[in-house]
Amino acid sequence: MKRSAANQSLHGVCAGIAHHVGLYPMAIRLLFIVTFPVSFFLYILLANTMDGDRPSI
Repeated sequence: MKRSAANQSLHGVCAGIAHHVGLYPMAIRLLFIVTFPVSFFLYILLANTMDGDRPSI
């Protein structure tokens, strides 16, 4: 699972999760918004630990 370089709002965490699971990035973003108190810390953790996806030229 990697952060998305092409489809990112902040760090590309939600888009990377969505690509790995096979869902739309907006669905994952809405899930993070609905579960905000817990997902905030999870997002920070994932943004710092997930590898970045290299953009294609």
